[in-house]
Formats: sequence, C-alpha cells, structure tokens
Amino acid sequence: MKRYRASAEENLGPLFARHCPSLRTPTETAEYRKLIELTAKMQVVGHACTEIAGYGFDRRRQRISSLFGACCFLGDSFLDDYGAAASREYIERFELLLTKGWFEIRNDREQAFYIVLARLCGKRDVFQPMLRQGLCSLFQAQKLDVELSLNREKLGMLSRPQKLSVLSDCARDKSGHAITCLALFLVPQVSLSQHYPLYKTGELISHIDDFGDCYLDLGQQKMTYMNQVKRPAKMLTGIFQETMTLLDTHLCPSHGRELLKGFLYRYFTTRQRKHEAERGRHDGARAVYE
Repeated sequence: MKRYRASAEENLGPLFARHCPSLRTPTETAEYRKLIELTAKMQVVGHACTEIAGYGFDRRRQRISSLFGACCFLGDSFLDDYGAAASREYIERFELLLTKGWFEIRNDREQAFYIVLARLCGKRDVFQPMLRQGLCSLFQAQKLDVELSLNREKLGMLSRPQKLSVLSDCARDKSGHAITCLALFLVPQVSLSQHYPLYKTGELISHIDDFGDCYLDLGQQKMTYMNQVKRPAKMLTGIFQETMTLLDTHLCPSHGRELLKGFLYRYFTTRQRKHEAERGRHDGARAVYE
C-alpha cells in the first residue's frame, strides 16, 4: 500500500498543487489524505484488473488509475459535501458535461476536476461502446443515489422489500459500473467473461464502504442497504464469501486474481473495525482510514 500511495502522490501531487491549491492548504490536509488513500485503492484494483486481463501494470496504467481515482473523489465530493441544492445542481452539470463536453468552471476544485477528466479521457477512446455505456450507466447510478438521498419520503412509501431492493441495486450499480469503467480505461480488451466477476467485486466494495459509514450515514439521514437491513454484519459477510467464491470459479488463477482477493479481504476487515470505531463518533466528519 505504501508503494501505491507513493505512486498516487507522484501522479497527482503536482497536478493539485498547480490547479487546486485550496485542497492542499493546512486546513485541508485530511481531505488531501483521503484523495491519496482513495487513489491508492484504485491503483490496487486497477493493477488487479490489468493482470487479470493479461497485461502489465506499467507507469501509463498507474497514471490512468490515479486520474480515475481523483475523478471519483472530486465527483463524489461535489455530490455529497455541499448540501441538497448543490447535489441537484451538480447532477445537472454532470449531465451537461456528458452530453456537451464542457461546463463553466467556477473554482479551483472544478478546474481540477475538468483537467483530471480531460487527461483521463485523453488516454483512451471514450467512444468505445462498452466504455461509453459504462460511463453513462455510472452517471445514472449516481443520479439515482442523489435522488434517493434527497427524496427520503418517496423511498419511505415503498414496502420494506421494495426499499431494500432499490437500495441494493443502487449500491451494486454505483461501484459495479465504476470498476467496469476503470478496467476499460486500463485494458479496452477485457473479455466479457471477466466483466461479470469484476462487476460483482464492485458491488461488494460498495457494500463494504456503506457498512463502514453506517453510523455516519444514519446521522446524516442517508439510507443505504447496509444501514437498513436487520443484521448488516451477517449480510456483508455472506456477500463477501459469495464474491470470493465467484472470483475463484470465474477467473483463471493469476497474480491479479490473488491481488484482488487480498485487497478485498483487507478492505473487508478494516471496514469492520471502522464500523465499530464510528459507533461512538459524533462530530459528523469522515475520518481518514487506511
């Protein structure tokens, strides 16, 4: 992990120092650490996807995974950190960006997001059908996630099985489409047989994230599948075991497969500890966790 963090810092440090200095001020160092931590995870998963597809994780692919991680970090912060009105506005602006290719830049964070996205898209043919569809599907999943967060009354009108189904599908699609896009940015030739287990891996990562943030999300009145099921720890353990079995049965033995399984095990166990650590916190901030 130290090596992946160092690579993330090497790829993103100069870019953010130049184009988004507000993120690197003393008062924002925790947020910058979160950026590097998320990007390091993207590098691990990206490395695994690359080797599963039969290619080497060279410096170019390290940079692509770093840019993808930064893009996800900034995009999520726009949707989560500035209130309901800002979330709705950014969904509209993301749609404008997808359909028109631009939006008006208002601050250095938006400038950094635009530059990161432009450099990422410059690495691959984003009109390749599966990648284009993956990006559009990822946006639709993010849009649904925002709508569920901002329309809790509408979600509450559903029966419990219906509500859990909607929340589960949303969690699955957010990270499932994200890992699909990451894999295709790194290796456009990923085979169809490999996409399914990778997509299911994304679903597991999403549930692990939501389990770790269970108490914070409840405090912010955000409903997720993991904070609405009756026994989330047992449910997550079942999903974890099912996914690990799926990787063993659907992916050929390789260093990439074992790297992905090792990452998932570490992420699963550390987020279990995070879940317990968050139980007694009341400050409402997202702490930095390895």
